[in-house]
Amino acid sequence: MQRYVKEYNLTLIKEYVDDGISGTTFDRPGFNKMLQDIEKGTINMVITKDLSRLGRDYIKTGHYIENYFPQNNIRYVAITDAIDTYIDSTNNDITPFKAIMNDYYAKDISKKIRSVYKEKQKNGEYICSIPAYRI
Repeated sequence: MQRYVKEYNLTLIKEYVDDGISGTTFDRPGFNKMLQDIEKGTINMVITKDLSRLGRDYIKTGHYIENYFPQNNIRYVAITDAIDTYIDSTNNDITPFKAIMNDYYAKDISKKIRSVYKEKQKNGEYICSIPAYRI
């Protein structure tokens, strides 16, 4: 990210981080703070490493990219996906499909993890990270 900012001579205003919170929800403190700063006119561009870092709910992700950002004159860039709403590009045309795949991936991995836990429970294996009572 820093290299991208330097390479294109951009001014970094702020970083919004939501470590440990799933991208399947948009109720994230960092994301909400970013929206507040957009409303205040503090920022005019949002850069993410890739589209999945914006969100993994394809409907809401689409809403932000197609409606909210343009209405607020926000340029959106996803570096590794080569998405840039400022540039008319075929990469932007496939953005909805990438958003659907990100949504699918989140749901698919969740199902797989649940099935592993169910199997471990069925086999009587320990699945908690911290024991309820320490000995």
